[in-house]
Order: sequence, then structure tokens, then C-alpha cells
Amino acid sequence: MGQKVSRNDFEWVYTEEPHASRRKIILEKYPQIKKLFGHDPNFKWIAGAMVLTQILALFIVKDLSWPWLLLMAYCFGGILNHSLMLAVHEISHNLAFGHSRPMHNRILGFICNLPIGLPMSISFKKYHLEHHRYQGDEVIDTDIPTLLEARLFDTTFGKFMWVCLQPFFYIFRPLVINPKPPTRLEIINTIIQLAFNAAVVYFIGWKAMAYLLIGSILAMGLHPVAGHFISEHYMFAKGFETYSYYGPLNWITFNVGYHNEHHDFPAVPGSRLPEVKRIAKEFYETMPQHTSWTRVLYDFVMDPAVGPYARVKRRQRGLAS
Repeated sequence: MGQKVSRNDFEWVYTEEPHASRRKIILEKYPQIKKLFGHDPNFKWIAGAMVLTQILALFIVKDLSWPWLLLMAYCFGGILNHSLMLAVHEISHNLAFGHSRPMHNRILGFICNLPIGLPMSISFKKYHLEHHRYQGDEVIDTDIPTLLEARLFDTTFGKFMWVCLQPFFYIFRPLVINPKPPTRLEIINTIIQLAFNAAVVYFIGWKAMAYLLIGSILAMGLHPVAGHFISEHYMFAKGFETYSYYGPLNWITFNVGYHNEHHDFPAVPGSRLPEVKRIAKEFYETMPQHTSWTRVLYDFVMDPAVGPYARVKRRQRGLAS
């Protein structure tokens, strides 16, 4: 039986999320950071190459035995699909083509979504931008575990299972916390995705489709690249609700590890976030940071003081007492 964590509630605060105020302070001192705003012209080629690589991989995995397919999905396909999810993250901020060409961004999002297997590009944007604006809000921010999750998975074994099941919580939690009616673009996203999935099954086979879906699920759970889900906002040091990671896995995740920098400056593409840190280093080097996403997963499971409860939450607007 797992060890009980020492927390039995979230970390409730009544302050605004910290990034807007820090952004203002940093820009007053370093206005040159504004020159980093805008889209990355190389991004679309990198993301497109990743999609093409996954499609070509389907012709290799279709004849593999199931053990080799699972290994391939975990060690290769899942990593590529997770990177494509983070490409969708970049696209949600219009960092592929800029704010002046929103449909170009949405179409590229549809394309990057294809190997992932589940339609998520438009839905992710709908919820993710609220995560930025209302970080920690008890109703609006669907990145935070529900109270039921925290209560059910607050032992060592429970946290291990929670990490393994992360993809399902990410898929279904928004439908529980903050359900929204589907938009026209979400319906289009779903139709395109289902048509692609059907084409993969018809022309290449079920194993190829399984490779894509299994890879997506495995790489969102107990996988080194999935460590960023926990590293970003789970409270490993009291009083700090966002954490950065500056290690090598940033190379395949569009620098999502530069997470304080990203929340401070969501208009800066991932490729330029290291420059934000270089310019304003005294703001970022003094904050707690992670050195390993694998270690984050280990500490999350094994440390009694860290778990699903270890999140900063804010009362719903207008209800704070």
C-alpha cells in the first residue's frame, strides 16, 4: 500500500496569476524582448517534416510483430506524436503563421494532428488559451486535477497509476470541469481526422493505426517527454506555481521546458524562448527549476509532499471571500 501524501487540499491563493505582472516588469527593463514576438518562419517546415516522417513510418510498422510495434510506438512514434502535440501547442498561439493568418495556423494544426490519431487541435486551443489567462482558476483552468482525482490518487501507487492514466484525464477532464459546445472548426477537425484514420486502416492496415494511437497514449503517460506535464505547474517549491526545465529534451519539444518564459511571453515562439532567458536571466535563474523530466516523474510518485493536490488554485472570479 502506498504512502499517504502530507497534503489534503490544493494550495489556495487570492492573488492574480504571476505572469502578467512579471511580463510588465521585464518589458520595462528589457523592451528589446518585444523584437522576439511573432511567428517562426521555419516552424511549418519542421512540423511538416515530422508529419511526413510518421506517415512513412507506417509502412515499416505495418509488418512488425506486436511486441516490436509496441516498442517502436514507445521509443519512436510516441515521441514524434508528443512533439506534434507540442507543435499544436505552438500553433494554438498562432506562432506558425502569425495572428494575421489565423486559418493558416488552423490548417497546419489539422495537419499536425493527423498522426496523433485523436482530433484535438482546435479543442486544445479553446482550453489552452484560458489556461494562460486564468491560470489556477478552479473552474476555468482544466489543466488542474479535479478534487476527485486528488483524493483517489494520493498514495504512491495511486500517483503511479495517475501518471500512467494522464492521457485520459487530459482528454476527459475539460468535459467535466468546463464543458463547452463543439465549434464548427472542431467538427471539421474531427471529420478530417476520422477520414485520415480510415485511410490509414484501408490502405495500410490496423497495425499502422494502432501504432499511432498507442504511441500517442504511451507518450502522454509514463514517458520521459511526458514529464513536462507535471514539471510545468505542480508545486515542488512552496510559493512557485510555474517551473522551467532547460535540459536536452527541449530540442524535441519546441522548448516547452522554458515554461516560465512561455507564460510570461506567449507571443514568443519556442525557438526564441532561450533568448528571453538570456536577456532577462536574473528573473529566471533565481526561480526553482527542474533538471530532468524523468526525475520529475520519479519525485512526483515517490515524494509524499508532491501529488495531484500540489497545485495552486484560485477561487472562481467573484466568489473569493
